[in-house]
Amino acid sequence: MKDKKQSRLRRARQARARIAGLKAVRLSVFRTNQHIYAQVISACGGKVLAAASTVETDIRKDVPNGGNVAAAQTVGKLVAERARKAGIEEVAFDRSGFKYHGRVKALAEAARENGLKF
Repeated sequence: MKDKKQSRLRRARQARARIAGLKAVRLSVFRTNQHIYAQVISACGGKVLAAASTVETDIRKDVPNGGNVAAAQTVGKLVAERARKAGIEEVAFDRSGFKYHGRVKALAEAARENGLKF
């Protein structure tokens, strides 16, 4: 029996391999119980082009709890704005093996509403 983390990482590897085949810029999401992080990573996979997370002090002022849907929406909005400022319109969504549900879904929908296409 595999443990939860190994299963998630296996799913993440499969998705990343598919995205690498597309040669697409990816929006990668990582979540912990307290925080959520989002990065826009270049097609070669070597450079972070835009990032946002609930660890940042300016977000901490707006969102006291980083582990909820409201915080995820704030991060999604911010990462989309930063990506557009860097000249990125289209990304591939990399949910890092997490279910497309709850905070991950909220971040994705907020990013879409703020101009990222995926």
